[in-house]
Amino acid sequence: MAEFDNTKYDLPSDQADSGKLNKLRAAVLGANDGIVSVSSVVMGVAGATSDSRAITVAGMAALIAGALSMAVGEYVSVSSQSDAEKAYIDEEKKDLVENPEYELDELAREYMKHGVSTKLAHQVAVELTERDALRAHLRMHFNLDPDEINDPWHAAMASFVAFTLGGLVPFIAIVASPHHLRIPMTAAAVLVTLFAVGYLSAVAGGAGKTRAILRVMLGGMAAMAITYGVGVAFGASVA
Repeated sequence: MAEFDNTKYDLPSDQADSGKLNKLRAAVLGANDGIVSVSSVVMGVAGATSDSRAITVAGMAALIAGALSMAVGEYVSVSSQSDAEKAYIDEEKKDLVENPEYELDELAREYMKHGVSTKLAHQVAVELTERDALRAHLRMHFNLDPDEINDPWHAAMASFVAFTLGGLVPFIAIVASPHHLRIPMTAAAVLVTLFAVGYLSAVAGGAGKTRAILRVMLGGMAAMAITYGVGVAFGASVA
């Protein structure tokens, strides 16, 4: 039998790539939320009134409130996840100290469930335990890397920045455009940005680019059109 190579069970490069893709995916989603949310608000207000000050104030409020909401939501979500992951780590540390033989046997059984022979499963378990028992158990039981615990503050700031950058596109477009070109220029700026977001989301998710781009662009267009129509109807009824 060929000698078992336990290096193939240590995949730091793959994990790093996965982490980068997850961060890219989160950034893309945050930017998309900012674009759609802020563009919907400013288009709705622009449909109701031509008052530049009202549009600016509404856009700024949507931008700030949305970014803060995203940051707080991400902080709470990631904090809950990281608390659970830390609890798993503490539990595994305790089990490894109190009953190492059982944990070794348990790890071998897990590999056997994946079709590895009894002898090889035990060999894998022994070698991985000698290298890093905690990491081996966390990967097998929870698909968790102890070095990849997310920081809730970093996640919150990333969401805040992504939403803000996305939301600035429609905000700047509608505030800086001439009055008579306000709607078409904002819509054009949003659609171009959504195209880029759709492309990046496809890259991050490994999906087909055409479908991802169309999904993002059509969703953004629908949101802008609906809120603009509501704004026009509301403005007409008030007038």
